[in-house]
Amino acid sequence: MAIESIYRDKTVVERLVQQIQKIHLQHPVRVMHVCGTHENVISRFGLRDLLPEGVDVVAGPGCPVCVCPGRDIEFANELALKEKTIIATFGDMIKVPSSAGSLSDSKTKGADIRVVYGPFDAVKIAKENPAKEVVLFAVGFETTACGVASLIQQSNLPENLSILISHRLIPPSMEFLLGVGDLCIDGFLIPGHVAAVMGMEQYRLFPEAYRIPTVAAGFEPVDVLMGILAIVTQIKEGTYRCENVYQRAVQEKGNVKAQTAIKEVFDIVPAYWRGIGKIPRSGLRLKERYKMQDARCRFNNPPFPPLQKGGEGGLDINPGCSCHLIMIGKIKPTNCPLFGNTCIPEAPYGPCMVSMDGTCRVWYKYKRNV
Repeated sequence: MAIESIYRDKTVVERLVQQIQKIHLQHPVRVMHVCGTHENVISRFGLRDLLPEGVDVVAGPGCPVCVCPGRDIEFANELALKEKTIIATFGDMIKVPSSAGSLSDSKTKGADIRVVYGPFDAVKIAKENPAKEVVLFAVGFETTACGVASLIQQSNLPENLSILISHRLIPPSMEFLLGVGDLCIDGFLIPGHVAAVMGMEQYRLFPEAYRIPTVAAGFEPVDVLMGILAIVTQIKEGTYRCENVYQRAVQEKGNVKAQTAIKEVFDIVPAYWRGIGKIPRSGLRLKERYKMQDARCRFNNPPFPPLQKGGEGGLDINPGCSCHLIMIGKIKPTNCPLFGNTCIPEAPYGPCMVSMDGTCRVWYKYKRNV
């Protein structure tokens, strides 16, 4: 039996669901995940429908494209429309809206926008176009930050290549959400791929300081259900700890080499999250010694300018859009009046409808299962 089949095995799924159902909780619990891939698995396989009524799983800010500030997209658009400039970025970023439009809009105006599958693809583009400035618009969490860090460490980078950094860190956003007064979170399901890079240590804060069960899980139905079972078991027992149910991929210390690359290349700084606001120590910026590779320095753009007022409460969201509430688990996509009407994947009004990791896009695709 293929490993994929094992972790989708109906019998195993049924047993896990039965174990969850047998745990009698004194009050309803809300488990938050912070990973778009987890939302894909949960929605695609209809896992919410299998859970008992008292166990609710909500999506948090697990989509890096969704939380990328509009200001960064505006700057990328500004660069894209310069002569002899190529913007290289990941496919999901192309259609993310901003007050200056999307990169796709700039492409229709003649901008040279290239989709890359990894940061090193930008090196090839820069070498093939020595007369042009090539800017890699780098977006993502820790998993993509380590790849960009490895790129920056190369000693022979083309002089015409620079990086526009818009990376974000997961744990600070989780801690921020615990401070939202009317948002109840009883447990965190953390993304296995981030834990595989960064290890488990950075998550110990949550059970130790906040008494929140925190479990790393993989990306198959059995993985997710194992994670939920671990969380509700801890709640029933009154114990609070970091737990790893994705041991086939996650080691306690994570990928030390990747962590070292991130520390050597980046400084940790405050950062704006679209729809959420400014979160301390949640962003990355290239260290001073790499400023020649920093697109903000090369093109004279402040690294973290004050967020411009506008949209919904100055949260960088279009008027009427509910992405800011969806990304922190306050409402479901179907509670937004624009969902499936004004806002669809072909013409996204809000950032959560763009990426395959965006909660609205996932619910639109699998709405019969959610």
